[in-house]
Amino acid sequence: MNAANTLLDARRTNTPIADLPPELLPASLDEAYFVQDTMAIAYEAIGGWKVGAPTPDATPIFAPMPFAWIAPSSSTLAGQTHRYRGLEAEIAFLLGEDLPPRATPYTLEEVVAAIKSCHPAIEVLESGLVDPATATRMSMLADLQMHGGFVYGPAFPDWQSIDFTTENVSLFVDGILRVERTGSNTSGNLMRLLPWLANEGAARTGGLKAGQWITTGSWTGNVQALAGSTVDVRFEHIGRVGLRFA
Repeated sequence: MNAANTLLDARRTNTPIADLPPELLPASLDEAYFVQDTMAIAYEAIGGWKVGAPTPDATPIFAPMPFAWIAPSSSTLAGQTHRYRGLEAEIAFLLGEDLPPRATPYTLEEVVAAIKSCHPAIEVLESGLVDPATATRMSMLADLQMHGGFVYGPAFPDWQSIDFTTENVSLFVDGILRVERTGSNTSGNLMRLLPWLANEGAARTGGLKAGQWITTGSWTGNVQALAGSTVDVRFEHIGRVGLRFA
């Protein structure tokens, strides 16, 4: 609880800390997840989950996304909570059906059947840590895995026809191209993340629910912006999404 309160205070007061002190540092991923979940309670309703993997062979990791931080494309993000202003271009899915916990694992086909729509998205990264890249990894993971906002673009109707390994993405900040990549989702195959979350994550999520978002990891790495910046993400097929920082 003290770790969660320390990170919550750092975020809410815009007074980031260099790292969690040793006595509050999570000793395992399960402990980091406990801190995440305690922080999420403070932000009330959960609107979805971020899930990703740093390499194609790595076990996925995930974190809750507060409903209050979810917004449509072209939104202006205001408030002192936007200090770090990290950006990741992502592909996200909106669930149309519940996927409750069950003894038999869900197949990919079953999870896909529960998806209502697929969207281009921007995950906004924020942190109660001064520089998450130099802090202890467990501190970064505990701090909602740097989650600070989620902005979604229009649905792309024919998404199941897309070969994500060849999908191109460009990220612009203030009209300047900052990143352009192809097939660059860090998990290798982003579709593997969906049944993993429905199955392995169920004990923690309580089951995935209709109306929740699942965003599936970065295509662009972490790109930082400034106050007043406009951001434009363009996927070759999935579409465009943008935001502005006040």
